[in-house]
Amino acid sequence: MRDAYHEELDSIGEGLVEMARLVGSAIGRATTAMLDADLKLAESVIAADQKVDDLQHDLEARAIALLARQQPVATDLRIVVTSLRMSADLERSGDLAQHVAKLTRLRYPERAVPHDLHATILEMGQLAQRLMAKAAEVIITKDVDLALQLEQDDDEMDLLHRTLFQHLMDDRWKHGIETAVDVTLLGRYYERFADHAVSVAKRVVYLVTGEHADELQQASQVEGA
Repeated sequence: MRDAYHEELDSIGEGLVEMARLVGSAIGRATTAMLDADLKLAESVIAADQKVDDLQHDLEARAIALLARQQPVATDLRIVVTSLRMSADLERSGDLAQHVAKLTRLRYPERAVPHDLHATILEMGQLAQRLMAKAAEVIITKDVDLALQLEQDDDEMDLLHRTLFQHLMDDRWKHGIETAVDVTLLGRYYERFADHAVSVAKRVVYLVTGEHADELQQASQVEGA
């Protein structure tokens, strides 16, 4: 019974990794669809989000069944509860990738992003994909140091987000209000996607150590002072 129980715990972790890989791929493909005005690709991203939702529902059902049958305590309970929270982060990440694809569909056959912002949006999409790939690695390895690095990596996304706003606020902006709204939404989608990747990594830190990532970082800063 205990072997089967721990196999089920492991399978929940594997489900989280699969979700992370799916949403990471989705944000990359959604970015390509956006920049190329590729309606077929955008539609495939929108449709594929159902698989992420199904995985989350399955993971939740298995986690709740474990709680009911096994009544886990201490570390095992932390694994189950934290996994549920991570699955919610990953499901929302999938929704954000879908939002990017839906904006592509809304503006088709036009492009939602003006040419002079293509490089910035491409960089945001690639960074979002890398952050989620790193979050998946953290789930697999339980590497606390790597998990803590993600918040520093996220600073790059915040910088790119500010760059978008600088373009929008520039007196030379010539693309109109509708495009400004589209770009504002896109920036928010990528920023929130990155935030969810960081949140997943932080939850792994809690899962491994029983302490919150912010507390560990503060303690490390005090020791280094």
